[in-house]
Amino acid sequence: MATVLSRALKLPGKKSPDLGEYDPLTQADSDESEDDLVLNIQKNGGVKNGKSPPEEVQDPDSDVEVGMTKQRTSESAPEGYPAEAAGSLEQKAAPSLMPYLRTAVFLLTVVISMILVLVCAFLIPCPPRDLHNTWNRNLGQGTGGVLSPLELCDVNSDGLPDILIVFTALMNASVMGVSRPSVTVVALSGMNGSTLWSIQLPEETRSVQCKGLSLGTPAEPTCLVTGTSKFLSLLSASTGKTIWTLNSIHLSDGILAAPAATLPDVDGDGVRDIVVLALKETQPDVFFVLVSGKTGTALGGPVKYNINGEGKVIGPQVHVTSRGAIYILFGFGNVQAVALRDIFTQARNRDSFPAMLQQEEPEWEKRRSVNLSELIDIYSGGVEFLQMMKTPDTNCSNLLITSKEGLILLQGQDLEPRWTLEMQNISSQPVPGYFSADQTLDFMLQAQTGDGNKKVVVIDGKSGIPVWNQELPWQKQQLDALSVMTLDKKSVFLFWADEAQPVLQSLQPGPRSERPGLHHLYLLHPVFPTVLLDLTNATDKVIASAIGINDLQKDAFHITVTTTSTSEKQPGFLSVSKLGLKWAMMTQGRMVWLKDSTTPKISRGEVRRFLARLKFVDFPHKL
Repeated sequence: MATVLSRALKLPGKKSPDLGEYDPLTQADSDESEDDLVLNIQKNGGVKNGKSPPEEVQDPDSDVEVGMTKQRTSESAPEGYPAEAAGSLEQKAAPSLMPYLRTAVFLLTVVISMILVLVCAFLIPCPPRDLHNTWNRNLGQGTGGVLSPLELCDVNSDGLPDILIVFTALMNASVMGVSRPSVTVVALSGMNGSTLWSIQLPEETRSVQCKGLSLGTPAEPTCLVTGTSKFLSLLSASTGKTIWTLNSIHLSDGILAAPAATLPDVDGDGVRDIVVLALKETQPDVFFVLVSGKTGTALGGPVKYNINGEGKVIGPQVHVTSRGAIYILFGFGNVQAVALRDIFTQARNRDSFPAMLQQEEPEWEKRRSVNLSELIDIYSGGVEFLQMMKTPDTNCSNLLITSKEGLILLQGQDLEPRWTLEMQNISSQPVPGYFSADQTLDFMLQAQTGDGNKKVVVIDGKSGIPVWNQELPWQKQQLDALSVMTLDKKSVFLFWADEAQPVLQSLQPGPRSERPGLHHLYLLHPVFPTVLLDLTNATDKVIASAIGINDLQKDAFHITVTTTSTSEKQPGFLSVSKLGLKWAMMTQGRMVWLKDSTTPKISRGEVRRFLARLKFVDFPHKL
């Protein structure tokens, strides 16, 4: 208790840490205030007769007692007590508003964030998901099958490629019971097979091209339609409406010999342009016509050349060398080239040309001096197909030429052969894909055998040596194989064949009935070269097929066109069907063990686990 009194009374001459150093000059002035402070403490019950109340006994050194003493002192401070000290004590004792303010700001931020999330969830639509793993669409009666290869392009901007198909439909005429043929282009939704738009064309078509076009209005997706006679038109891919049509007067007495090819912008209007190859109806001559991609008007007159060769029409295809020189490749059973600069100069009848056409390729120009003409001989001898193969790490393409005797790969820079493969009766265009592990494009092709079957072969793209082959039954029309790339830069190959003889093992338990005469869609993955995966089958005649990529879900789907007709002239019902690859592999795929397999058989579970991890992406190297 003596300690408490000494702290409260602050006796003269005693040093206190609360009040600072002892000052004898101010001590006399503070005696009176200290006496008053002692009296106030005694009044409030702090000390009574020198003793504390029994119920309030505290530790002599307790800080709580000191704090209570200081609070009571501030409440009853006399007039002589310093006002600043009393005010500071009141500020320390008063509760602060900052914690409440911080809590309010935090809660307000949370509420605003929740409101923004809800608004975005309702106003911003989610991308549509492809929930239709399979669908089938009947297009009605048609004659002649499909008139041009299927074209897959996203025309309704839903993120999924749609299907454009051209066929000759039988339309009801005014006379009852009489039908007339009508060439029809139909755009089907890749999501569910519904009709997006449909138009009629004045003549049969050679091609419908939608991918990679920058024609007409740059912001609008377009499709270029090339007819079999004089029809060349640019359509809106979204609606099917005509943007422009080439006036047939520019073709004079000629007809279109092949699908049109797109060029760089040669007229300086900011839109890519077009070149078409036409064939004289009465004379054995060909001529080129340059067409504006923006307006559809001819850029000058026709440029004529004499035909040198016989056979299948090749090209026109645009080839750009590493130096930037632009050549047009074409031919009839052979491959020839002409500089775009020469075509432009003769079409516009002037010697000046754009800067992009001033480049020359010395290795190509050397071949021009052989025949002393504007045409450059590339290859001759029964050419069936010409493909531009993009080479990695360069801006130049190699030339893959398929002839009746085999394959040859020419270097695009100097036209020297990299490798040659001898093979007879090649019946389909080689399909590029990654089969080997050297990151070089390989090729799958199909060839007819003497007993009516077909041989499916995979060619190594670096050496030209076959690395996989299998003979399968197939009596029907030949269809090109297809390939789709996976995320790990491998490719799966798909092709049609009849019922294979080896034993089938389903990825799903339970029996699966088999009927003779079925056409099967097989899948080959380079990781399992001894196994084919039977995805689906069809009883009708398969006349066309294509592959589409769903970038959002990293999935792929297969489009098949079948007909019930037994001949090209007999009308039949056309049907278009879609099959999701992942869904087919996991739910109805069957393993087909090849006869010549010497490696240990792989379990069904191992194959299933591997296929479940596959992710498909778009092919980066376009032909």
